Amino acid sequence: MKCPRCQHLDTRVVDSRPSDEGASIRRRRECPNCGYRFTSYERAQFEPLTVLKRSGRKETFDPDKLLRGLIIACEKRPVDAERLRAFAFSLEDGFGDTEIQSVEIGRRAMKFLRGIDDVAYIRFASVYKDFDNVQDFVSAIQNLDARDDEKPSPKRK
Repeated sequence: MKCPRCQHLDTRVVDSRPSDEGASIRRRRECPNCGYRFTSYERAQFEPLTVLKRSGRKETFDPDKLLRGLIIACEKRPVDAERLRAFAFSLEDGFGDTEIQSVEIGRRAMKFLRGIDDVAYIRFASVYKDFDNVQDFVSAIQNLDARDDEKPSPKRK
C-alpha cells in the first residue's frame, strides 16, 4: 500500500486485528522510507445492494444516506449514535438478496426506531409516510398508544 505522506509504494504491516465485529480487518502500517505510521481497513467486497425506488428507478444502497435520516429523527433524543450507525451499516450485510425495495428499508428503520425511541419513530414516520396534516401525526401517535395498551402493564405492589 502506498504511503499517504511520501507516496512510497511499499509499506509494511505492523499490526492486524478484526474490526466492526469481524466485518473488516484493521491494519497498522509503517512506511520504511519515512517512518510514517497509519491505519488502513480491509473489507470483503460483495455485490452491491440495489435499492428499488417507488418510481421504479434503481440506485446503489448508501448506508450513509440511511444514517443521516436516522440521525435527524433522533436529534436531541437520548439515542446512542453508534447504535444508529451499527443498524445502518448492518442492514446491507444482513440482507441475502442483491435488491431491496426502498419501502422495506423504511419499514425496517421504523421498526428499529420504534424499539428504541417513540419520538424518533414519529419523526422518521412523518417523513417516510409523507404526513400531510396534523391528523396524520395524531393517528400515528394513537397507533403507538394502541400498541402500548397491548403490552402487559408492570405489576404493582
